[in-house]
Order: sequence, then C-alpha cells, then structure tokens
Amino acid sequence: MKRIECIIRPSKLDEVKIALCEIGVTGMSVMDVRGCGRERGIRERFRGSEYTIDLPTKVKLEMIVRDEDVEEIIETVLAHARTGEEGDGKIFIYPMEDAIRIRTEERGDEVL
Repeated sequence: MKRIECIIRPSKLDEVKIALCEIGVTGMSVMDVRGCGRERGIRERFRGSEYTIDLPTKVKLEMIVRDEDVEEIIETVLAHARTGEEGDGKIFIYPMEDAIRIRTEERGDEVL
C-alpha cells in the first residue's frame, strides 16, 4: 500500500476528483492548506491596487491505494491538475505499512 499526497490548485479540485473517481479511486481526504513553493506567493490586482499573497490557498488530497494503482493515479492527477504555470503543486508518495478498518477489524488491502 502507498499513501499519495497531492497539493493542487483549488480551481482544479473538481476536475481531478471526477477523473480519480472515473478510474476507480473510492476514498480520499481533501483539506484546504496554505503555502508556497518556488513561486514565493502570487501578485494580484484589486481595484487598481497591486498586492502580494505570500501563502496562497491550495488543496491537499490524500489517498491510501494499492501499489499497483499508484502509477495510474499519478498520471491522472498530472493530466488534470496541470496548467503549465508555477504553483501547479506537487505529488508525494509514501510507503504505508498497514491499515485497519475499525468497524470490522480487517487489515491490509481488504480495507481499501
């Protein structure tokens, strides 16, 4: 099992979520987060005034998936989250040792 963490633009959430559901991803957690990478914030204009947002809002998706599903999920997120601009986000993949369904006490891949 692997844990996939994707940090993407909020405007891409619906598109990514629909695409993941279409390939069979059944569970994910979504959190609003703030942060910046190389873009070091963004400059915007409002009513003629320019200002900088140092820590723009992003969305973090977390999924626990089977090892064999990882590459398809990565390709799907890349295809649907990319705009080609700085600030598109990152994908992180972590090994997952075990998972337990509380209701039935099932363990491992059966939980997914």
